[in-house]
Amino acid sequence: REHDHATDASDPHIWLDFDNAMRMVDNIRDGLIRKDPAGREVYERNAQAYNEKLRDLDNRYRENLKGCRVRTIISGGHSAFSYLARRYGFDYVSVYGFSPDAEPTPGRLARVTRTLRATGSRHLFYEELIDPRVARTIASETGASLVRLHGAHNLTRDELERGETFIGLMNRNLERLKIGLECP
Repeated sequence: REHDHATDASDPHIWLDFDNAMRMVDNIRDGLIRKDPAGREVYERNAQAYNEKLRDLDNRYRENLKGCRVRTIISGGHSAFSYLARRYGFDYVSVYGFSPDAEPTPGRLARVTRTLRATGSRHLFYEELIDPRVARTIASETGASLVRLHGAHNLTRDELERGETFIGLMNRNLERLKIGLECP
């Protein structure tokens, strides 16, 4: 399989595995309780409610990503989605390592192009923070369309003003994954 386990160690996007996101919520809850024991009930209730939303999100991902024709998330960006790929049983290949500032090597470019052709994928993912110049080049060479995913690590001023949330971003990612992975 084409999954590059080396990218997992350098991928800090641990929250894209929703079990990790729930642990993060629990750690925040526990930290708030330590600082403000009087608010314990509120923190526990809020953490429980948010973890329910994350469990629901996880269930929707599992249900909607079953039976996808393409089983490899192929990224023209940096290694941002290895946790998500692993959680839902997909292989993952990206043109960059973790650093979005480094130029991709010719070998990585060739690997992504080969993987697109080998999987028959018609879509190449890229993330919101990187100029998709390299992804556009690969897409034009392979005939793939570009599909944007959000790593949920930064929000633009517009996203903040619109009241964007992690759950909202992940719901849009799910819809885009269904398109890019050709899910029923």
